[in-house]
Amino acid sequence: MRSHANAARRAGIAMLSAAVLAGCASFSPDGGFGSVAGTVRELSGREAAWARTETEREALEARASALLEKGPLSVDDAVQVALFNNRGLQAQLAELGLAEADLVQAARLPNPRFTIHRVSDDHHYALERSISFSILSLVTMPLATEVEKRRFEGARQRAAMDVLRLAADTRKAWIDAVAAEEAVRYLRRVRLAADAGAELAARMAKAGNWSALARAREQGFYADAALAVARAEQKASSARERLTRHLGLWGPRAASLALPERLPDLPGEARERPEIEREAIATRLDVRAAMHDAEATARNLGLTKVTRLVNVLEFGASRENEGRDEPYVRGYEISLEVPLFDWGTARTAKAETLYRQAVDRAAEAAINARSEVREAYRHYRLAHDIARHYRDEIVPLRKRIAEENLLLYNGMLIGVFDLLADARSQIASVAGYVEALREFWVAEADLGMAMIGRTAPPAVAGAAMPQAESGGGH
Repeated sequence: MRSHANAARRAGIAMLSAAVLAGCASFSPDGGFGSVAGTVRELSGREAAWARTETEREALEARASALLEKGPLSVDDAVQVALFNNRGLQAQLAELGLAEADLVQAARLPNPRFTIHRVSDDHHYALERSISFSILSLVTMPLATEVEKRRFEGARQRAAMDVLRLAADTRKAWIDAVAAEEAVRYLRRVRLAADAGAELAARMAKAGNWSALARAREQGFYADAALAVARAEQKASSARERLTRHLGLWGPRAASLALPERLPDLPGEARERPEIEREAIATRLDVRAAMHDAEATARNLGLTKVTRLVNVLEFGASRENEGRDEPYVRGYEISLEVPLFDWGTARTAKAETLYRQAVDRAAEAAINARSEVREAYRHYRLAHDIARHYRDEIVPLRKRIAEENLLLYNGMLIGVFDLLADARSQIASVAGYVEALREFWVAEADLGMAMIGRTAPPAVAGAAMPQAESGGGH
């Protein structure tokens, strides 16, 4: 009887310990988002927010509305509005909550199992009651918890990368939208000059002072300029809609969105980044996430080796009553899965393969990170050189030519059509500079994102707008 009492006492102590351990697993106040917000603030200077209640969502919408009502939306304010108001980002951040739920679940033991078994005949009956819980879960819980901790850390890295990628995409969308609207204004001036030439040519041809070929040429310039404006307006509309999607705007707020009239000026010099590859490996969040995944898989491999032979091991206390007038009989039971057919080799081989796969993916992430930052930096430098060439060489040269032609026109050495053609060419060169400036700022945003995580391949630099040549030589 004393041995039965000791067994029951030990079972009770084990159950109490398990309950204490399970009680230690709880959700964090911020869902793990605090470190994500800190990373975003460190790398971008912007504030990230995760709305987990309707009240928090309404507060974020109010803050976004306050930024939109300030006036023309700056690029930094546009990024902040997107981080507050983009519902797709909020859906991605919910993955962080799912990862934390897995972590909390891994730190909790399964519920104990209570069993009642009764059999009877005409004269006797047997009633058995037992309660059991999984000892193996108690043994493997620290390992499983460590695996989920690493996965949760990887989820936080990916959440930060999602936020920063949206910030970079919003920055580029703002640049595209402002540049597109600026290009439309310049191309409308080209169209206006071409329209004046076509109208003058029509009048001169009607008076018999202009050939049909010359008139057709001027009309062709006007037709090309009108087509260029239509295409630019279509591009501007698409760019604006893309920006509103990133900002999470719709309805009247999307329609009333005000943007600046021009892009920021080109910096005097491009930044020198001699240690850019080393910096990228230290800061790239996708590389960190891949390394955390590899570590979690390694921990999982260790867990698989521990449980390869013993899959179900349960312990519990029981008591049995075999009749109405018979005393209870106390005891205990142990159930053990016998590895007769499945020795766990397949599970171990799978875990080892998954680990090798995770290591290779981490190595690939590091190799790709080096290549991507080199490519982004070269594009950034080339885009700066092209924009500077437009600013310092092409645009001033066109302006000087226009001034000289104006002097010749005042001296009646050239005609009005030469002056109009030169005006078209000068305006087109300015539009080309706007496009080169847009490419630089996009390249600068891509370089910033390349230092954080994977970004889309940069476009080929130096691709001037096709319509910029429509008002060329006459």
